[in-house]
Amino acid sequence: MSPSPAPSDDAAITLALGALAHMARSDALSARFLGDTGMSPGDIAAQAADPEFLAAVLDFYLADETALLELAADLGRAPEAVAAARRGLPGGVLPHWT
Repeated sequence: MSPSPAPSDDAAITLALGALAHMARSDALSARFLGDTGMSPGDIAAQAADPEFLAAVLDFYLADETALLELAADLGRAPEAVAAARRGLPGGVLPHWT
């Protein structure tokens, strides 16, 4: 089955901002993201509007099924919607090698 099409940039950014807000409400997720990236809370605030940074936020969730499922439930969306939003952000469209 082929992946669902990427949403518009605005829809992808909106979903990614929701993911960032979800992360901000979780001390455990925030601490892990900060530890994984080496960023500070100030760095996150400064980059929150950057589509490349928002892509990294979605990558963070897509790498952890438990976190992804919690995010999807919080946003009232299917987990696949997060993957589709990722495709709508920089670096999200990968070549099809087959």
